[in-house]
Order: sequence, then C-alpha cells, then structure tokens
Amino acid sequence: MLPVKQFVEFIEKNKLFVPGNKILAAVSGGMDSVLMAHLLKAAGYNFGIAHCNFMLRGPESLAEQEFTRSLAQQLGVSFHTTNFDTKDYAAVHKISIQMAARELRYEWFGHLCKTEGYQVISLAHHQNDSIETILLNLTRGTGIAGLHGILPVNGQLVRPLLFLTRADILTIIEQEGLAFVEDSSNSSVKYARNKIRHQVVPLLKELNPSIEATFENNLKHFRDMEILLNQKVEELQKELLVFHDDEVHISLDDIKKLNPQRLLLFKLLQSYNFTDTVIDDLISALDKHSGRVFENADFTLVVDRGKVIISKRTTPQDDRIEISDTDSHITYRDYKLNLLHDDSPLIVKDNPMAVSVDSELLVYPLTVRAWEQGDHFYPLGMKTRKKLSDFFINEKIPLNRKNELPILINGNGDIIWIGGYRLSERYKVNDNTKKVTIFELIKL
Repeated sequence: MLPVKQFVEFIEKNKLFVPGNKILAAVSGGMDSVLMAHLLKAAGYNFGIAHCNFMLRGPESLAEQEFTRSLAQQLGVSFHTTNFDTKDYAAVHKISIQMAARELRYEWFGHLCKTEGYQVISLAHHQNDSIETILLNLTRGTGIAGLHGILPVNGQLVRPLLFLTRADILTIIEQEGLAFVEDSSNSSVKYARNKIRHQVVPLLKELNPSIEATFENNLKHFRDMEILLNQKVEELQKELLVFHDDEVHISLDDIKKLNPQRLLLFKLLQSYNFTDTVIDDLISALDKHSGRVFENADFTLVVDRGKVIISKRTTPQDDRIEISDTDSHITYRDYKLNLLHDDSPLIVKDNPMAVSVDSELLVYPLTVRAWEQGDHFYPLGMKTRKKLSDFFINEKIPLNRKNELPILINGNGDIIWIGGYRLSERYKVNDNTKKVTIFELIKL
C-alpha cells in the first residue's frame, strides 16, 4: 500500500506546501520520481509533471520522455517537456555536463512556475541522496552547512520523499507493481556521486546496517547546530561589523576575542567569499604590523591600524585622464573634478575637497591618475619633499583607500595635489599670484 499517510504527515510537518498550492513535480521516469507522482495523486494534491530530455542517451532518453508523457496521461495531470542540447550548452559555458543539466532544468522549472502558475517545485530526493550529498561534500571540503544534507525545503524547491530510503522506495514500487524506467547512467561509476552510491555506502552499511537511520539522526543534530551557529554569527555581525560608506571595519581586538576564533571569523567573512586559507593567514597576521592585504575576485581585505577593512574590489581601469586648459570638468573613477579659472587670487580654506593653485605655474595638459611607487611631492607647509607612501602613513590613510585617491599631476611631472588631502607647497597661491585656478573634487 502506498504510504500516503506518512507522505502527508512529512509534508505538513516540514511545511512543504498546502493542499491549495499548485505543484510542479520533476519526473525523470525513474522509480523515485514515479513514486512521488503516484503519492501526489493519491494524496489529492494539485500538480503537473515536468520532464527534461537532455538528449544525452539517444533512444533511451526518448523512451523516458514518452514514458513520463504516458504517466501524466494515466494520472490525469498536466504534462510539460522540453529538449536540451546539453553538450553544446556545456561547451559554450565551459562547464561539466552535470552542471549544464542542472542549470538548464532549474531555469526551465522557474520559467514554468512563472508561466503556468506553479508555486513549488517537487523533487524526488530521498534519505540515501542526502547521505551521498554529505559524503560528497566531505570529500570536497565543507563547513557545517555541508553536513545538514539535503533540506526538505530550499526556497521554491521541496523534497517530500526524504522520509524514505532507497530500499523503502524499491519495496513500495515492487509491492504496488508501479512501472518505471531505469537510467543506465545510474550504474556507471565514472561520476563521483555514483562511486559513493555503489562503492562507499555499501561498505558503510556493512559496518552499520542501519546507516540511513543513523545519518538521519545525525542530520537533525547538524541542522540544529547550524541554526545555533547562524544565530550567534548574526549577533556578532550586529555587534562587531561597523559600516563606513562602502567599507566594513572590524576591530582586531574583537577578532582576537572570538572563540572558537577560526570558525566564527570564517562565518563572519563568509559573505565576502574569503577562503579558509585567507582566514588562517589573517589570524597569523593579527599580532603583526599593519599592511597585510588579502584579495579575491570581488573584495579586498586590509589589516590596517588596529582593524580589518573590507571593501569592494574595483575593476582595473585606465587611471590616466588628461586635462586641457579649456576643460571645465573631468570625471575620474568615482569623482568629478571641476576647474574654475579666476582673475582674483582667491584662496580656498577649510575645504579638503578644493584647492586654489597659482595658474601661471600650470603646464597643460595636466593629468589625473592613481599614485605610483616612488611618487613624491612637497606637502603644503614643508620645504622638503616627501614620498607619497610616507605621507599616506603619516595621514593615516587606509591602505585600501590610497589607490582610489586622484593625484593631480602638472605637465612637467610635478604632483600638484593629493586630491582631498594636501596641496603642494610649490603651487600654492602667494602675494605674487595674479590668477588662480580652483580645483574642486566631488564624490559621485
């Protein structure tokens, strides 16, 4: 007899869906998804069947497509099917066949939900699939999130067969005499998941014949531990992460107090995609001098003066913008630089984003660029030149910000202005100045 009562109880307990929902059942034609379709029908849920033909096994794929079409007719439900050129998609996007099939089917499922009004997508994963996923995650390296197995609900995706093992499903299929088709690729061990299914799990069952029940019990503990950890991390994020414009600051003293340090720091920085190796290197740098920089594809992390600073990594771009004597403004990165020519010796005061320069000293074209190693200038108020690297240190300019500052360069190569910080002593307005050029920076 179909386990309809247990099926409905599992759905209700885990809040997968309610009787009024319209459900899209992903059915391959294998025994797992066939049983799911029969259970959905027997329980009286409103559902339709979706089948993907990935065109990978020729006549076998076509046979599965026709089988699922017949199954939908037998059950009296809507049937949706589509063909994918999976190999071509994988080649174009330079991904594996398995990843290509995954992307294609979920994109299509999402499209069906929008166009046909389905509210949830029902998948036929069971307890053994969850075990295989955990073992696969362990071989690849995982945090605690990789140990909770396959969740009953993940957004729009629901998995109502997670209360059954593969052996349970086979027994029900045989007892009920339900027809299904077998995917020949399931027996191949060239795929990592199949190796675990056919070679690793049988050995584990020799050690523990009730391995599925043991794993299911462990999964409950892992899921509870993950909830507790996430709650702790949310509290720490509110307490420790300080947001400054487009930067995130974390005190080194606060990081040193974390316990367990490595786990909590990894979780705090997880959304910024820093790896375990970076976390280890960061921890080793906590008691050393400032200046360590860590980068990934999206973010830069700097250890600087008692804190960690995380900022969005900017895309490299042409950092040299020329200015002619007829320009009234130019745009440099996230700044607009305005130029105002004035016959009166006007001096801008108390505004770090604007300076007055003696116009007669300017040699056009001027240039705006980022700082470079070896740059030096004569800071306002000083008679000796100073390296920009030393100036940044003295001004306590964070390492991640120094590359963003616009540096105004004269046509003779001199640095006129460190945008937003300091004018050069050599270009200041004095008693002999007859004409002034005012440079004003505006952050866009």
